[in-house]
Amino acid sequence: MLATLNQELILRRADSGVHENLFQYPEKILQFGTGVLLRGLVDYLVDKANKQGIFQGRIVVIKSTDGDTNDFDQQNSLYTTHIKGISQGELVDSVLVNASISRVLQSNAEWVEILKTVHQPDLQTIISNTTEVGIQYVPEKVTEGVPSSFPGKLLAILWERFQFFGGSSHTGFVIVPTELVVDNGILLKDIVLQLAAYNELPAAFIDWINNANRFCSSLVDRIVPGKPRNLAEQEEKAGYTDKLWIEVEPFLLWAIEGDEYIKSVLSFYKADERMLIAPSIIPFREQKLRILNGSHTASVPMGFLSGLNTVYECMQDEYMKHFFQQVVLQEILPTIKDICPQASTFAQDVLDRFANPFIAHKLISITFQESSKMNARNVRTLVRYYEQQQALPPYMSLGFAAMLLFLKPVREEGGKYYGARDGEEYLITDDNISIFAEYWNKYNGSREMVASICADQRLWEVNLDGLPGFTATIANHLEQLQQQGVKAFIRQELAASR
Repeated sequence: MLATLNQELILRRADSGVHENLFQYPEKILQFGTGVLLRGLVDYLVDKANKQGIFQGRIVVIKSTDGDTNDFDQQNSLYTTHIKGISQGELVDSVLVNASISRVLQSNAEWVEILKTVHQPDLQTIISNTTEVGIQYVPEKVTEGVPSSFPGKLLAILWERFQFFGGSSHTGFVIVPTELVVDNGILLKDIVLQLAAYNELPAAFIDWINNANRFCSSLVDRIVPGKPRNLAEQEEKAGYTDKLWIEVEPFLLWAIEGDEYIKSVLSFYKADERMLIAPSIIPFREQKLRILNGSHTASVPMGFLSGLNTVYECMQDEYMKHFFQQVVLQEILPTIKDICPQASTFAQDVLDRFANPFIAHKLISITFQESSKMNARNVRTLVRYYEQQQALPPYMSLGFAAMLLFLKPVREEGGKYYGARDGEEYLITDDNISIFAEYWNKYNGSREMVASICADQRLWEVNLDGLPGFTATIANHLEQLQQQGVKAFIRQELAASR
């Protein structure tokens, strides 16, 4: 029988990369959340820095959800990180044991102990990932038991810190939320201050929040599938069992808005050039939105209607691989290179990520709210491309037409709309589907339908019918896709390119 991963076991292994001094480092980070994203990205970076002797600090974690911390306790908070995927065209498959977490505390059962953690002067950083709904204002008294919301818990911890150190200006925190919300640091600070006012906390404390603490907006990007499907096989290779084992892709990005002081506190950024601290993270947010998210939205309807089911399958298909490459490198990238200095590197990384054989990213899942995503991610790119080239991006235009075909309902039942692919129905999950259904019923794919959709500013931030040649191009593509079928259209395109 295999032993459980723990401190004693891993220290006996000379090649583990985990040394006894790692367990002696003081707690420097308080982390809200035990989820795989934090463990696969933030905690990975801290562990990497500690093993290089850079940061020399550990993480005390608050488990906010119900349930015990037994898995962490039994393993001395150690866990395996398995990096699998494609990087610079090469297959990556490596395993490491993460020793960055000192302990995990359950917020309801161990709240008093959690408050005591902020009595440590070495503790300088608070990091969170409580999902997007976690950063919301909940009016509650934060000094009467355990607050229910994350901002409530954070305010209570700041109040405890303020009182314990007598409001010293040198005892504030660097607070970095990683929730996928634009300007998450600004939003979190606003809610904390609103909650402090609701609790009628003293003006001196409000000043301390404003002047001694730094709330930093950040952007995170790494796919962390979590526990592998073949865990037993992986454990057999490793020689131990691990209930906390996670898989991650090779790519990562953590961009944080900050200055030299933030860099001095978050010194573990030095261990990996992909953790970036800069005065503005807008360029990083823009490149992720346009290149990664935008290429998904532009390409996925075409791939799905051609019979493919995952992004990886698209990258193994001759036509769809070319489609993705053209959209990313020739159509989106030129429109943001001046805004995002690292966009070229990011674009190549994105294509590597799409080709990761270990991640089954379903196309039908990506089509969730397809039309809204098209507006948020790609309409601005279409306009920029035309302004630069005085022409329309050919593949993104084809992708737009494929989106219209994907959003063609063949049946409505109970307020739900269904499309069809090769005779099989799929559920269309798009809040605008009733609008598209009305257009399809009235115009049945004609040029009049395309013109009406493109001009409908309920759907788009600009009047796309006013973009020279756009309506005619989309209508022509849609007619070809309907008459020939997507598969036959693709075969024709492949034949023409040879």
